[in-house]
This record gives sequence, structure tokens and C-alpha cells, in this order.
Amino acid sequence: MYDVIKTLSLFAYPLGAFFLLAAVALALRLLARPRGAIAVALFALAWLWVWSMPVTADRLNASLEAQYPYLPVDKVPTADAIVVLGGAFSNDAAWPYPSAGGSIDRYWHGARLYHARRASKLILSGGRHPERPENLSEAEAGREFLLDMGVPDEALLLDNLSRTTHDHIRYLKPMLAEAGIERLLLVTSATHMRRSEAVFRHAGLNVTPVATAFSVPSDPVITLRRYLPSIRGLTGSTRAVHEWVGYGFYWLRGWL
Repeated sequence: MYDVIKTLSLFAYPLGAFFLLAAVALALRLLARPRGAIAVALFALAWLWVWSMPVTADRLNASLEAQYPYLPVDKVPTADAIVVLGGAFSNDAAWPYPSAGGSIDRYWHGARLYHARRASKLILSGGRHPERPENLSEAEAGREFLLDMGVPDEALLLDNLSRTTHDHIRYLKPMLAEAGIERLLLVTSATHMRRSEAVFRHAGLNVTPVATAFSVPSDPVITLRRYLPSIRGLTGSTRAVHEWVGYGFYWLRGWL
């Protein structure tokens, strides 16, 4: 089910929708309806252009990030533990160290909060890739990074099973109850925080959101390039759409 949902969701993203529109245009051309084919093809190109503009990406991500402004570490309240939601690492058996992506800020900020004595425990939540079960889990890769950041091993608790935002609740809640942890600092990317906080609060957990990895410039410079298609723009738009689609799906499932 996990793989099916992930695969189907691809067609809700801007690039997936573009290819669906391109397929429709091709079908119309094969059915000898050239005007319809041209109209759909032009719409598909305009669609991809709009979603690939950095200004589109920034506005979409700002709609997710705006309610979670940057909070200086010394202004973060203390808690029983810091929960860092995974999503930063990938690894290959041929390479001994995990490779970090943009979400590495989550772990970095978790270490920053720990060293500022905001909490005495750091919980890492993230399972193994379903196609590479023999490799490190996300939480285990995060542990290696945090050890290098000076966080002691005894301060770390690992959830090696979670693969989705909702899974974090399924596997973390029993762990928290067993450890007697009640107050949490929830660390994840700013665009991911709305869905994450809603899931944790729906489960009855006491969380303080501490967002990191902000993607929208606080004072963007208006240039022509912000209206031209780019990989950055398409990636940013896709990230925002992923969160809004995920939020809607979780709402329908009653997880929020």
C-alpha cells in the first residue's frame, strides 16, 4: 500500500500532471483531432512553466511556512525531549557513510537545541527504505551524524520503523510512554511542520513546533529570473504540493 500511494501521488505533482496532459495531447493527435491536441499541448507547456517559476514556488511554500516563524534557540522553551523527524539521508551499501540531503537541517537544529540544553533527550524517527532493508535506517544514519555533532549516544532514542509522517505517531507514542516523556520539541522542515504538528496534536501529544530549513527568502529580490522556469522552482513547487496533498489525504483518513 505504501508503494502504491507513493506512486499514484506522483501524478498529483506538477511534472506528473504535465506528462498526463502530454499523453492526452498525443491521444487527441492520434484520433485526428489536431486542434484539440495543439490546445492541450500548449496548456501543458504553460502549466509546466507556471509551476517551474521560483515566484510560484515561494508563494506556495510561504503558505506553509508563514505560521512557523524562525525561533532563536534561546527563545525555545525547555522540554523532556527533542523529536527530529527523518527525511535527510540516503545510503548505499557500496558507500560506508550515509549521504545527506537538504533536510539535514533538521538534525543540525536538533543538535543545536540539545547543546543549548533545551532537552536532555533527542529522539530520531525514521525507518529503512523499503527497497534497501539491509541498509541503515534513517534514524541510524541520523545517529551517526549527531554523534559527530557531539551529542552523546546515551542522549539518543531511535525509532527505526517509521516511514511516513503518520508512522511517527504509531511507533513513537509507545516509546514516549515507556520513557515517561511528555513535553516535546518537534523539529522538522518549515514546509513539513503544519502536517506534522497536526498529526502529533491529534494523537494527544504535547508538542512545541520548532521549524527549520526555511525555503522562502525573507526579503526576495525581484528579478526576471524569478519568472523564468528553473529546476529550483519546479522542486519547490513540488515540495509544497506534496505537503498540501499529504495534508488533504491525512484529513480524509482522520489523522489530523
